[in-house]
Amino acid sequence: MTNQNSNRSKIDFDALARQSLTAHGFQPAFSPAVGQQLAELKSHPPSVQPTADARDLRSLLWSSIDNDTSRDLDQIEYVEQLPNGDIRVMIGVADVDAFVRKGTPIDEHASSQTSTLYTGVAIFPMIPEELSTGTTSLLEGQDRLAIVVQYDAGSDGHIHETSIYRAVVNNKAQLAYPSIGAWLEDRGEAPPKVATSPELQAQLKLQNKAAQALRAERYRHGALTIEGNEVQPITKQGEIVGIEDHEKNRATELIEDFMIAANEVVARFLLDVPSIRRIVETPKRWDRIVALASESGTTLPAEPDSKALNDFMTARQAADPDHFADLSLAIVKLMGPGEYVLEKPGETMQGHFGLAVRDYAHSTAPNRRYANVITQRLIKAKLANLAQPYSADELESIAKHLTEREDAARKVEREMSKRLTAIAMVHHIGEQYDGIVTGVNEHGTFVRVLKPHMEGLLIQGRQGADVGDRLHVKLVSADPQKGYIDFTKA
Repeated sequence: MTNQNSNRSKIDFDALARQSLTAHGFQPAFSPAVGQQLAELKSHPPSVQPTADARDLRSLLWSSIDNDTSRDLDQIEYVEQLPNGDIRVMIGVADVDAFVRKGTPIDEHASSQTSTLYTGVAIFPMIPEELSTGTTSLLEGQDRLAIVVQYDAGSDGHIHETSIYRAVVNNKAQLAYPSIGAWLEDRGEAPPKVATSPELQAQLKLQNKAAQALRAERYRHGALTIEGNEVQPITKQGEIVGIEDHEKNRATELIEDFMIAANEVVARFLLDVPSIRRIVETPKRWDRIVALASESGTTLPAEPDSKALNDFMTARQAADPDHFADLSLAIVKLMGPGEYVLEKPGETMQGHFGLAVRDYAHSTAPNRRYANVITQRLIKAKLANLAQPYSADELESIAKHLTEREDAARKVEREMSKRLTAIAMVHHIGEQYDGIVTGVNEHGTFVRVLKPHMEGLLIQGRQGADVGDRLHVKLVSADPQKGYIDFTKA
């Protein structure tokens, strides 16, 4: 135990992150050709001026809400009240394709990596930070090219008129989830930018009103009430001293609701051309979900039913909020991961079970996810009445690659999260916790502790345990180098 503590500060987490990326087939560094392309872009940047094909929307009161430290801003938002009572929602999405053309060195790197990797100690961007946190980021006070996804949301959450077009925009207020969420929930004062602007206050409250209507409508259709249990490291003078929960609030929900609706609009816009869809299949282990519900006295239908499942989840959130995040995790595990697939015109896709939407295309995070860049190119080609840049066969191959790389990215981020958690927990060996079984496979039985959220291997007492079972466990070891956390049944 003493040896573990004495080595805490000697662990090079940046090196471990790079090793993990390489082991899972990622390339942490950019090639010299990428540097050459960046130099050319700096010398001859694309024009950021309104044209006949790009509206001048710089005067609107655009704002962004993201994490406190985020610089790779993908989208900004603006809403306005319409005479008929609807709220017009406009999502400005960074036009990354204007700087990262298909087949260029930066595009080749992005297509290989497929996403920005967040390891808790370092960020490995999909495209160079000179772009993702600079010229393609929708930073406050900067004129930027954007694709605007517009839709009118009724008070009942139904989406009416929609349109998509190119524009030049300017983010007037770069805001953060924690402070805006606290303000919207009446838990805190408005941050300075909001407090000094009645117009921005009204704008954000109208955004929140539209988002709540959209969310309520999705829930009526069976979208799942899911609570995440992500953690983030607590650092002091460069040393990891603990972990804390990363919680959702009204601001994170606002952005989530707006983006889900925007991705639906984009998917329907592309129905007449081959495109890539994001789907979550009907749960293969529905029988286990039924069994979990029955333990709480709820009877679910024999066949998968997202509305019935969400009614159960909503009831459990109210009845047992302390354990709801872990029930959510069990349900997510039993539903299985999402995947990218090709959709051809005229085909009927399975849709996204968890979001209760049929048409869903990733489009609103092009600085961070390559699927969004692909979708952006499809949109721009259709807007300009040009031939589509990808054939159906190309898109099918890309979709398979995106799914495979996403699975690899989850493994990297999971490994690094476990390493960071292990270093924070070396002081707590021997302590006991309430946990829930999150996985049972050939590698063993895995348990997620409720508070603080961490996951480890159950090395004793695992006989008969299945996903969703609750256990009282004791922490017996934590290895920061390997990211191993081991429990025994208490």
